[in-house]
Amino acid sequence: MQPDSRPERNAIRGQLERRFEAFLWSSRLMVLLAVVPALLGALVLFLIASLDMLAVLGDTWRYYTTGGPDIHKSVVTDIIVAVDIYLIALVLMIFGMGVYKLFVSRLEPVEGRDPNHPFNVHSLDQLKDKIARVVILAVIIEFFRAVVGINFDSPLEAIYLALSVLALALALYLMALAHKQE
Repeated sequence: MQPDSRPERNAIRGQLERRFEAFLWSSRLMVLLAVVPALLGALVLFLIASLDMLAVLGDTWRYYTTGGPDIHKSVVTDIIVAVDIYLIALVLMIFGMGVYKLFVSRLEPVEGRDPNHPFNVHSLDQLKDKIARVVILAVIIEFFRAVVGINFDSPLEAIYLALSVLALALALYLMALAHKQE
C-alpha cells in the first residue's frame, strides 16, 4: 500500500459523505408535496364555505324581502356546515404551515408572535396537539349539526343526547384544562 493512497481515499470518502448528507438535507423538501396541496385544499375549502355562507345570506335576503321559500329549517344547518368546513380548512393550514416550519424553514412572520399562536409550532407533538384540538372542535360542530334535526321517539333518546352533550362539555373542559397547563 502506498503511503499517499490512504489520505486520498479518506478525502474521496469525505467528499462522498458530504454530498450524500447534502442530498439527505435537501430531501426534506419532499414535505412540500404535502404542504402545497394542504394549503391549496385549505384555500378551496375557504372558498366553498364562504360561498355557502353567501348563499345563506342570499336565501335569507330573498325570504325576508320577496317571501321566498322558508329558510328556518335549513339556515342553522347550512351555517353549521359552513363553520365545519372552515374548521377543516384551518386544520389544513395549521398542518401545512407547521410541517413547513418543522421540516423546511422557519416562518419569520410567525416567530415574533405569540408562542401559542396556532401557526407557531416547535415540535411534531405540538403540531399534532394543535391539529387535534381543531379536529375535536370540527367533530363537535358536526355533532351539533346532526342534533339540530333530531326527533325523539322515546325519552331514552333524549337521555342519550343529554349524555352526549355532557361528554362533549367534559371534553371541552379537559381541553381547556390541558391548554392552561401549557
